[in-house]
Amino acid sequence: MNSKINLLFWLLIIGGNVCSAGAASEPMETNAESKPNIIFIFADDWGWGDLSCHGHPYVKTPNIDRLAKEGTDFHRFSVASGVCSPSRAAVMTGQFPARYNIDGHFAWVPSNAGRNMPDWLSTDAPTIPKFLKQAGYRSAHFGKWHLANNMIPDSPVPSAYGYDQYGAFNCAGEQMPVHEDARQTIKFIESCQQEKKPFFVNLWVHEPHTPFHTVPKYRWRFQDLPVEDNVFASVLSHADDRIGEVLDALDRLGLTENTLVIFSSDNGPARSQKPDAELTLMNDTATGCGYGIAAAKGITAGRKGYKASLFEGGVGVPFIARWPGKIAAGEMDKTSMLSAVDLLPTFCEIAGVSLPETYAADGISQLKALQGDGESTRSKPLFWKAKSRWPAAAHQPYHWVSYAVAVDNWKLVSNEDHSHFELYDLVADPYEAMDLSKSKTEIAKSLLKKIEEWKSTLPSTPTGDVFSSERTTMKN
Repeated sequence: MNSKINLLFWLLIIGGNVCSAGAASEPMETNAESKPNIIFIFADDWGWGDLSCHGHPYVKTPNIDRLAKEGTDFHRFSVASGVCSPSRAAVMTGQFPARYNIDGHFAWVPSNAGRNMPDWLSTDAPTIPKFLKQAGYRSAHFGKWHLANNMIPDSPVPSAYGYDQYGAFNCAGEQMPVHEDARQTIKFIESCQQEKKPFFVNLWVHEPHTPFHTVPKYRWRFQDLPVEDNVFASVLSHADDRIGEVLDALDRLGLTENTLVIFSSDNGPARSQKPDAELTLMNDTATGCGYGIAAAKGITAGRKGYKASLFEGGVGVPFIARWPGKIAAGEMDKTSMLSAVDLLPTFCEIAGVSLPETYAADGISQLKALQGDGESTRSKPLFWKAKSRWPAAAHQPYHWVSYAVAVDNWKLVSNEDHSHFELYDLVADPYEAMDLSKSKTEIAKSLLKKIEEWKSTLPSTPTGDVFSSERTTMKN
């Protein structure tokens, strides 16, 4: 009997030490069942102003607003590109997409070749699911992919990058219907709970990218709006409802408290190059038929530029994070400088994964910033690279920037040969209204030098197993 009591005593002591160790290094815990779950919701072309909690005049997003009410709304988050594929590559790898010569969207093979791009993100690249697997996580991707293209049939599918399960479009193989994303996500979460496994899910919704796939129920909600606005509001409302279904599932399964949920967008809102464009139907080979670009009514809430621009309207997007008990509820953070390349190291710290020394990190863990540490500062600059026209076209006055760098409160944007550049203080002037390059010449010179040093580290051409067999056909 005494031996049993002694054994129980030592088990309690050991258990107490384990609990103490877990508290000291929170949120990294040794028990796989208690590790935080992560859901990353990535919208497509959703502008900073396209949320009712950000003041949109008619779009209603009560479920995303719920995330803001129960979490923190970060106002200084930026993605690594003004367009889709490079932005998503940065999220996946925690690295600037220029490392992989991914400067634009993945299209069909001749277009990729003509732009000195690969045909897909290398499967050798470091990715979030590969790292989280080391900590016992199950991972899934549901929704848009676009790290290759459905028009490239020999491109790798998402499972080649470490995902245990996926349903996707804009990838090789069968295209998942765009509105199936939430249902598939919930099924995966339920299976992980049954297996007592922590999970990481990419929920990459199609909205509000063209084509606009409308449903009568949501058109009815906004029946008093002009048709273009009606179409736009309806697809955002539909996406918001699907996000709400996932949040409700977390509540139902008792997983809300232990799940980090983030909502963001891959770039700023799209706009028609013709202001008087007529609303017409269009067909997409991945998602099917829907309404075209005339219904793209997204707004940036005053930020300069739109999709494909490296001004804040193109790369400054919503970023709302909820993690009950870890991230403050109902707060706005207007100072922390967060980037898409920070997601991988942040998620890895949350999961208790140590990144290998061979990993070339462009991002930093922002766990402290997420948890409200206002003293934390960014230790690395942010860089952007894009193929842009100079001088700017009259109908796209903010789409001339080929390189940009941000350090602390400063952001410098430049054309390709640096014959024209502008400097902004993003803290004092988040709308980039006042160019300070002429009055802050030393700062401008310093940032131009940083761009030149960064450019010298970039590859001149894509390398590795990143080319479709169609390239051989092209050469012949």
